[in-house]
Amino acid sequence: MNSRVMFIPSGLAGTFDSKHTVLDAARQLGVDLDSVCGGRGVCGKCQVVPSFGNFPKWAITSTVSSLSEVNSTEELYSGRRPLEPDGRLGCQAFIQGNLVVEVPPGSQLHGPMVRKEVNLRTIDLDPVSTVSVVEIDISEISDPLERKDLLSAALLEQWKMETSSVSDYALKQLGDLERSETILSVALRQNGKNSIVVAVWAGFETESYGIAIDLGSTTIAGHLLELSTGEIRASHGLMNPQIRLGEDLMSRVSYAMMNPDGGRALTDLARGAINDLVGELAIIAQIPLNKIVELILVGNPVMHHLFLGLDATPLGQAPFTLQIAESVLVEATSLELICEAAYVYVLPCIAGHVGADTAAVVLAEDPMNYDGPLLIVDVGTNAEIILSVDGKLFAASSPTGPALEGAQISCGQRASKGAIERVRIDSETLEPKFKVIGSDLWSNDPLFDEDIKGFGITGICGSGIVEVLGEMYLAGLIAEDGLLSDVPSGIGIETSRVFREGRTYSYMLHHGSGSSQNRDITINQSDVRAVQLAKAALRAGVDLLMERAELTSVKQIRFAGAFGSHIDPLYAMILGLIPDSPLSDVVSSGNAAGAGAIIALVSGQARTQIEKQVLEINKIETAIEPRFQELFVAALAIPHLKASTTNLASVVTLPPKAKAQVSKRSTRRSR
Repeated sequence: MNSRVMFIPSGLAGTFDSKHTVLDAARQLGVDLDSVCGGRGVCGKCQVVPSFGNFPKWAITSTVSSLSEVNSTEELYSGRRPLEPDGRLGCQAFIQGNLVVEVPPGSQLHGPMVRKEVNLRTIDLDPVSTVSVVEIDISEISDPLERKDLLSAALLEQWKMETSSVSDYALKQLGDLERSETILSVALRQNGKNSIVVAVWAGFETESYGIAIDLGSTTIAGHLLELSTGEIRASHGLMNPQIRLGEDLMSRVSYAMMNPDGGRALTDLARGAINDLVGELAIIAQIPLNKIVELILVGNPVMHHLFLGLDATPLGQAPFTLQIAESVLVEATSLELICEAAYVYVLPCIAGHVGADTAAVVLAEDPMNYDGPLLIVDVGTNAEIILSVDGKLFAASSPTGPALEGAQISCGQRASKGAIERVRIDSETLEPKFKVIGSDLWSNDPLFDEDIKGFGITGICGSGIVEVLGEMYLAGLIAEDGLLSDVPSGIGIETSRVFREGRTYSYMLHHGSGSSQNRDITINQSDVRAVQLAKAALRAGVDLLMERAELTSVKQIRFAGAFGSHIDPLYAMILGLIPDSPLSDVVSSGNAAGAGAIIALVSGQARTQIEKQVLEINKIETAIEPRFQELFVAALAIPHLKASTTNLASVVTLPPKAKAQVSKRSTRRSR
């Protein structure tokens, strides 16, 4: 019996019988799954993590019985790389039924790069947590509660500081102190006019730390700072493991709805990833975990709810009700986090699909004080859009899906070495040239092959997808309606780059040698449609906000987010992701959500500010706006069916606004 196997995050799928291992299937489909031992179960590089449950998006129910039982090779495996939790060796696990399986970053030969750069505006430091040093005599006292009273008295006497309470973790620390200690460093957290003791360390310590985390649906980025100075001591990012249960937000909500304890499974994955991130940041910064006393978290509403352990299923259907919208402050231990001394502050959400990450963007970009209409677009699996007009803010989100980030594209991949990220196509010959991540050379450079020898050409990432489709449109390969045409007879250029696949055509971007490091990279009709749908959703959201604000143009457009910061504004405009504007008015803000989280980490005043601001934002739910669908249809066209392209036409030669001509050749039935 044949079984359907779906690999994530690549989105590649196929049908296989029980004679095939997961590694066999991955190799046949071109999935990026590493292996160096020839399938003997020794290297541990082909580890995969099966996902069990009902996945309606792919019409797959994946169960434990979908894989063969753990065999002796797996039981005895003792390779250098430990098995992932619930992981299997792909070379030993045989396919026994319909299956969804994740290839974790550590098993990808060309692992993802989490781009996490932040651009920070000037910040006035106003840390909620501070450190005070006190002299104290505990030589005659061992009881933690008595020591607590003594500490409170010392803080009042020496620092004129009232304490309202002592955390359970700090109380435990007090009980563990040696009687000989006379100097204590105390981490205090503001609580109105009083303070909470959150940590106690023996000796003279002046530094405490906090972590700002942007919990994205695809990636998680964190920055560790010393709170008294605001200095960033470490930055790190990783992939969100929730992707194994759904690559986009609605898939995860669906998983929570369709599977018993599905929400709990997603919560565990989020908290586990945060713990991994916290631990890695502490190692990089070379600090103990108990010196981390503040943790700020931002994320979209679904990520926000799942992390906090709240029911996210109401966010999957109108009216998209938030379980909680206001900011949240809890002890880290209540969220099962390893930084026991820390308090976790989660920024407020704005609306059903406009979350704490968007609030962080508002905090970072300060759009209310911009002189003129300002559009901020955070491009991701779920795009957040902010429009500022005369100090008035409008906000919405659009479900773009993962296509713009390389997922669900036939040769797409996350950003990593070997991924095509820049593309140019000669309009006379239709021959391409490109750049890959890891090399500064174009593919037509004589030294290019030598420069990429260590990693090869493995796929195309989000920025490359945007550029190749833009170039294909300019070259006449793609029509206004997105149809990839029969180029030789359609525009009169003979080329082997365009070839027929069934009823449609594809473009050969790169002729590979057949290896995993040098595969054919093609763009097919389904790829074009996937990007059309993604960009139309984003653009319709933008157009809806502009209509609501009665605007026909904006003064400046800012791309926020790790992915948005790598998009070339010219190609974003060619595809119609953003309204027509002078290119000089389109700039990158970097990871604005991460920057906003950092600001909230080091400033209590900023937290108060954003809590007030979100109440004044005009929220628009695109999913229930009747006008959204009409705008979406218009935005499907490249660049746009109706909108002006005056500024764009001044810098590039645009093809005539006409549908593709269907040639006699293209109408012949294939044999």
